[in-house]
Amino acid sequence: MKRLKSIAAYVFLVIAALISIYPFFWMVVSMTNRSVDVTGGRQLPGTYLMENLNNLFGQVDMVTALGNSTLVAVISTLLTMLLTSLAGYGFHVYRSRRKDIVFNVLLLSMMIPFAAIMIPLYRLFGRISQVAPWIGIDTLAAAFLPTLTTAFFIFFFRQNTGMFPEELIEASRLDGLSETGIFFRIYIPTMKTTYAAAAIIAFMNSWNNFLWPLIVLQSPAKKTVPLLISNLGSSYAPDYGMIMSAITIATLPTVFVFFLMQKHFVAGMTGSVKG
Repeated sequence: MKRLKSIAAYVFLVIAALISIYPFFWMVVSMTNRSVDVTGGRQLPGTYLMENLNNLFGQVDMVTALGNSTLVAVISTLLTMLLTSLAGYGFHVYRSRRKDIVFNVLLLSMMIPFAAIMIPLYRLFGRISQVAPWIGIDTLAAAFLPTLTTAFFIFFFRQNTGMFPEELIEASRLDGLSETGIFFRIYIPTMKTTYAAAAIIAFMNSWNNFLWPLIVLQSPAKKTVPLLISNLGSSYAPDYGMIMSAITIATLPTVFVFFLMQKHFVAGMTGSVKG
């Protein structure tokens, strides 16, 4: 009976894995076929891979879009890690009733949908454009600035800081290390699994962000990859082979980042501080 349960569990997992993998398989296969083959449901690899890639990089400014997305995602991820970990560390280590109230207000902000604030946010950046146009509307900075200090990441770092040994803080203070030194020289190296997990989530969110860049980025030269793919799909006669090529290429950076940090991802999500 126990063996039958194990077999049933493995069969279920295999079926679930195949269902999960199939969209990626179809995406890769479709990038090697013509548009008519994709719409016809062809499931076998074709011979039009190079033609689709040539159309993608020749007819569409894919290189610029990849550069914009990379710049936005990398800067956003690094600044998000720094700012939210500082906030989470401060909320946990330096506790007070007023800070707990502020933290609870931050948690409440997670319940507000982005659709409710995007118009006021756009008007805010419109005002900023008049004073500091380099971070205003239609700039790459405006695409990632609103996402740098989200309540989720502050909460994530605060909860994981609970696993950070407070004895290290006390010992570092006795050794004469400043509070800034404790954070950068003790806390960050010790919490690298937490940073890895947060970096994966932050990078994926920034790379795949669509709605806010769609609103704030107006020039074709400032478009990110999701916006470019959306434009390809909304044309009068979409070339689905080229679209699938763009989607596949857009998927590779997030896959690379995940596999690069996967050793620390599970540990970071469970609150471990072990390297």
